[in-house]
Amino acid sequence: MDTDEGVSFMQEQYEELSELAEHPFNINTITKEQLEQLPFLSDKMIENILYYLYKYGPMLTKNELLGVEGMDVQTRRFLEDFIYIGPAEDDRKDMGFRKIWKYGKQELMARVDFPVNKKAGYAEYSEKTLSENPDKKYIGDPFYHNVRYKFQYKDRIFFGFAAEKDAGEPFFALYNRKGYDFYSASLFLNNFGKIKALVLGNYRASFGYGLVMNMGFNMGKSSSLGSMNRVGRGLMKYASTNESDYLQGAGITVELARRWTGSVFYSFRMQDARVEDMFIRTMKTDGYHRLKKDMEKKNTVNNHLIGCNLSYNGKYMEYGLTTVYNVFNKLLNPAPRLYNRYYPRGQCFFNIGANYKFFLQKLILSGELAFDKSGALAMLHTLSYSPSVNTTFIFMNRYYDKRYQSLYANGFGENTKTQNELGFYIGLETNALSKCKLVSYVDFFYFPWYRYQVDRRKTIGLEGVFQLSYSHSNSLNMLIKYSCKNKAKNFIWKEEEKYILPNIRQRFHGQVSYQCTDWMHMKGVAEYVRSSYWKQRPSNGYAGSATFKLGTEKFPLRGSVSASCFFTDDYASRIYLYEPGLLYAFSMISFYGKGTRLALNMNWRWKKLLTIQAKWGWTHYGDRSSIGSGMEKIQGNNKFDLQLQLRIKW
Repeated sequence: MDTDEGVSFMQEQYEELSELAEHPFNINTITKEQLEQLPFLSDKMIENILYYLYKYGPMLTKNELLGVEGMDVQTRRFLEDFIYIGPAEDDRKDMGFRKIWKYGKQELMARVDFPVNKKAGYAEYSEKTLSENPDKKYIGDPFYHNVRYKFQYKDRIFFGFAAEKDAGEPFFALYNRKGYDFYSASLFLNNFGKIKALVLGNYRASFGYGLVMNMGFNMGKSSSLGSMNRVGRGLMKYASTNESDYLQGAGITVELARRWTGSVFYSFRMQDARVEDMFIRTMKTDGYHRLKKDMEKKNTVNNHLIGCNLSYNGKYMEYGLTTVYNVFNKLLNPAPRLYNRYYPRGQCFFNIGANYKFFLQKLILSGELAFDKSGALAMLHTLSYSPSVNTTFIFMNRYYDKRYQSLYANGFGENTKTQNELGFYIGLETNALSKCKLVSYVDFFYFPWYRYQVDRRKTIGLEGVFQLSYSHSNSLNMLIKYSCKNKAKNFIWKEEEKYILPNIRQRFHGQVSYQCTDWMHMKGVAEYVRSSYWKQRPSNGYAGSATFKLGTEKFPLRGSVSASCFFTDDYASRIYLYEPGLLYAFSMISFYGKGTRLALNMNWRWKKLLTIQAKWGWTHYGDRSSIGSGMEKIQGNNKFDLQLQLRIKW
């Protein structure tokens, strides 16, 4: 997965983890299924937590987590954000409308991003210029805003509604007379007798290991190795404002017998696409409708999807069977290129996959085998060995035929599509050393067919990562990480000759985090990136950042200040830096060139009922007179951003 795609992926991760942190689990009634939603917990750690509760009874404080076998300081700190200490009684049978309404949590949230700099897409043009080129100007105002409402009763009932308008999109005007550009509603019921899950409206589905259907949450190569052999979570609620990665319809999961469950789901969605001569040339997934040509692609095709899953969850084995069939009202036929010859084409698609998982004392063997309608194969096999609860070795093999086609697959791998890849992954994770945790892996991959920006068949690549973290106490944490990726890529020599050369990107990352007092937290980060083609001049990037967080639960006003400086030769050595953002908003910013960044984040809370959060940011570039390009171009070398969020929770 490329760096920019990885950032987009982390945004999904952050939003889902933020949602879980806002609605923590009662540790004394927690279930295996709830613990499996936390990607940093291994299967063995989940088993040890449940065994501790069974043997010693309810926990009285969070400090008891250290009594769980194999629990280290870092894992305990992560887990504390997602649990609370509550009564041990399970009140699932004692559910009435009054109790649900009384103890259910409601939340209303609104966010506005204010335009500070004027972008080229909002410039004034003459009527003649706009008539000749109507896509030279955005058709809406430069404000971004959304509204969200949520009702949740524990993990049993969830109802959510969201509406979003991107900057540049019209609001109650022109092509959009219905107000917001995107609306979403979702109802989710969990564990009501034989009904294990029921979803209506917008939802997500993930089964097996993602070779047939995966719209769920996974951590990819950088995840905890102990959780990499965890199967999908089935039918899930949808609370995001992402305008593409969801299903729309209904689904249900029912307990068929002891340890057996069956799921069936249906979706009908209007989707954005570029249609030419009744052919779907490209699917549009960015969700932007800021130009006339964007509106011409909006809701131009529809897709019917029906799927089902049968699963067995035993003590020593798990297995499942998943089938998905979907059909468009038009023929999907991308413009022919060498790299996309085997991309999904046609009007209807069918996939079937069987997944398995066997527990053999200290070994776990898992995987999935999937076929499409033409018989093309995709398979993934994983062998995990844990000599102790503190150490895990993992070996993974994947083979995705170049002809394998699935629109909703998202398997482990280097490609963005689950096809045209053969790979071997070897990893180690251990915290056997006192207060230290080591994560290291090597991934070898081979691509039989051409790829985007790689005009050669049969190319290979390698990625390696070494990460060592140290926790001296609850207040001090240190981390160093080195990663290197070598992949073939087109190289243009003097704008005439094209070669296929290894493209090597190395990254050094170090950070120190220290909780000075109950009300002050400091974090420092240093980053170095080196990117180069084989035997060509390298591109280097350096960055450093510091973040100070001030505040305590006893005082209503909290805040943070972040300062960064960066120096890179060009875009190839760009650097990504994280800074505190608004609730549910992941803030990982890409920098290249020479400059500095300053961000202030303020949070004011009144009696846990009302929260007002504001973020102001300023980026200064010392090597340019304009920022961005095209419609997003800003004149000058200073870029400002201002965001405001209001939350009412009761």
